[in-house]
Amino acid sequence: MDGIYLKIYNLAKPYLNTRDNDVHTKICYSFAVRLINAEGGQRQIVFPAIILHDVGWSQIPRELHNKAFGPGKDKDEKLNRIHEVEGAKIAKKILQDINYDQSLIEKITDIVLGHDSREEPLSLDDAIVKDSDKLWRFSKIGMKVSMRRFGLDAPSYILYLDRHLHKWFFTESGRQTAEHQLHLRSKPA
Repeated sequence: MDGIYLKIYNLAKPYLNTRDNDVHTKICYSFAVRLINAEGGQRQIVFPAIILHDVGWSQIPRELHNKAFGPGKDKDEKLNRIHEVEGAKIAKKILQDINYDQSLIEKITDIVLGHDSREEPLSLDDAIVKDSDKLWRFSKIGMKVSMRRFGLDAPSYILYLDRHLHKWFFTESGRQTAEHQLHLRSKPA
């Protein structure tokens, strides 16, 4: 991450100080770079969107975070939606504060506004952000964080990921990356 994207990340940092979002964002960004290189897409939209997609969690009390997503029952999807709405507001402010290209701000905030709740991507850029975000769950660190967060052991979490793998991804390279990451996590230590 460098240049304008590092500047955006540094402005987003205070909002990423929850839910392991600082680490989450960096890993998602690395997956976004990989998917952009494989699928195409517009860096000037995808990179700010992936950096800013979870800034809205900063507006939800920490004790409610695990009630908004993940494996298990009794999830409150309203909380997940709140993080998207608040995130879009924060993203817009950050981008306006640095005089980011005005014609791109709306596209970026639209992606942030539905990155979890929108069932179908608005564009290839949105698909790349959605896939990069989901790939976190398949990463070594993401898996450790998620298992701790939801009280699952590795076999249970791997089974959860495997059950969702073909439902979650919109790009071929996203799906292939998830399969590869799942294969790596499934190997005995």
